[in-house]
Amino acid sequence: MIYIYNDYGGTHTTSMAAAFHLKKLPTDRELTKEEILAIPYFNKLTSSDFGKLIFHDLDEDKNPVYTIGRKNQKFVVPAMKELGLLLQERYNGEEKIIFSNTSPTVPFPMSIGGFLSRGLKIDFLGVPLLVAGAKICTKDIIRLVEHTKQSGKQQKDKIIVLDNKEFK
Repeated sequence: MIYIYNDYGGTHTTSMAAAFHLKKLPTDRELTKEEILAIPYFNKLTSSDFGKLIFHDLDEDKNPVYTIGRKNQKFVVPAMKELGLLLQERYNGEEKIIFSNTSPTVPFPMSIGGFLSRGLKIDFLGVPLLVAGAKICTKDIIRLVEHTKQSGKQQKDKIIVLDNKEFK
């Protein structure tokens, strides 16, 4: 299986989801500010990274975990799904691809913090809001990751697109 977590910027909730998926963060307590800011790619990506698949690592089952920032482009995931289907058909691929949208987990402080930090480069205001937002959405992201893994194991489709609206 190939896991691809996606959202608007690809640098906050997607990075958290990848880190939880890869068991790089504790799930039994609140994360510290230092742990949040040390998450790979968390608040590090720029506009030049939009649309790029970023490899995070292999999970415990040797499945690759990626993230992507899709901006407002609602056609990115459908286009990637179609490309995946084409490649699977053309090359007799059997590997499942799971696209999991982390956008529903984004709390208001994280949206504002991301805009201030990534958009306006005002880190002294944006980063504290991002940390507060990360603490707010941690439990939802953990549940989303578990849902994503279970969907990958249970569903028979070769390409699975999870909108995850139930995590809003």
